[in-house]
Amino acid sequence: MAVINSIADREQDMKAWRHLLHQHPETSYEEVWTSDFIAAKLQSFGIEIHRGMGKTGVVGVLRGTGNGSSAIGLRADMDALPMQEMNEFAHASKTPGRMHACGHDGHSTMLLGAAQYLAETRNFDGTVYFIFQPAEEGGKGGEAMIKDGLFDQFDMKTVWGMHNWPGMDVGKIGVHSGACMAAADMFEMRITGSGGHAAIPDLAIDPIPCGAAIVQSLQSIVSRRVAALEPAVVSVTIFESGSAFNVIPGSARLGGTARSFSPDVRKLLEDSIHEIAIATAKAYDCEIEIDWQPGYPPTVNHAEESARAVAVAANILGADNIITDLQPSMGAEDFAYMLAERPGSYIWLGAGPAKNGAMLHNDRYDFNDDVLATGASYWARLVESELPK
Repeated sequence: MAVINSIADREQDMKAWRHLLHQHPETSYEEVWTSDFIAAKLQSFGIEIHRGMGKTGVVGVLRGTGNGSSAIGLRADMDALPMQEMNEFAHASKTPGRMHACGHDGHSTMLLGAAQYLAETRNFDGTVYFIFQPAEEGGKGGEAMIKDGLFDQFDMKTVWGMHNWPGMDVGKIGVHSGACMAAADMFEMRITGSGGHAAIPDLAIDPIPCGAAIVQSLQSIVSRRVAALEPAVVSVTIFESGSAFNVIPGSARLGGTARSFSPDVRKLLEDSIHEIAIATAKAYDCEIEIDWQPGYPPTVNHAEESARAVAVAANILGADNIITDLQPSMGAEDFAYMLAERPGSYIWLGAGPAKNGAMLHNDRYDFNDDVLATGASYWARLVESELPK
């Protein structure tokens, strides 16, 4: 791989940073230690820093040589997940119930590595904004930074993102032109019947058969209401009710997620879930309350910027190692908010086979340190390509 030599020479430093970040995971809007660590590193590189945007976000500002007015933003997420790590290696989480199970420790490290290189070389004309974003894991940290003035205070013309991708070979990069991650909405339902003795069901209104019928009927939305060539997912992931073998409960709780790419399908899923749930509850003589929670919009790359990302990645890894015909993922990503405000592209960095089957969000997942130099080199070359001297 044609990674930048000076970045490769500091791979052990980057690995040490990544391990420290992994040991100190913090969840959405609680990234105090993390943002302190990142800010201190940026300052040590001589980079101007701004803090507090999106509560715990950090933005580094670096100006190159020349008088160029163009500017770009590079974004890394830095939050962890609320889950218990099961790894036993030396850099495992030191915080119970918190874990870097999605690689945001690696994402932040790669951007720090690029920042260090660019601060030393300044082989570009214009301004780079290094965006370290909180609360990607469901907290809408990207949207929070925008609402706090990210694009008003820092006038970047384009914005760029990256995610490590287990299952894609090390030495490969995937770039979509168009949608790459789905919209993700959530729903919660509370079904109310009338509890009673399990031996006398005719004197009760049982919410469990009602809930079961709703779950089964929701499965028909994608297969019978969504056009066959349109990607969509409806998954019920919560079904809670009852407390004893001989008691018909008075209520049940359902919850789940709806995933899509197009605005029309997104609206269809919402409307269909409401319609089916209300009609089914009525048929079972139950009351129902539905809480629809809009989540992240789809993450949609811009075609011109994606083409330029492909060219930069090809210069590092070779054209044969850049994958442009990937299917989008039904996972969601709040970099979507930034791409809705500025043109840019979000790439997948091959992380190799998942060790012991531990994919993203697994309690034994660990970021692959072998790709740190590659990711940092991509960021550095992207800046030099987008802001040529």
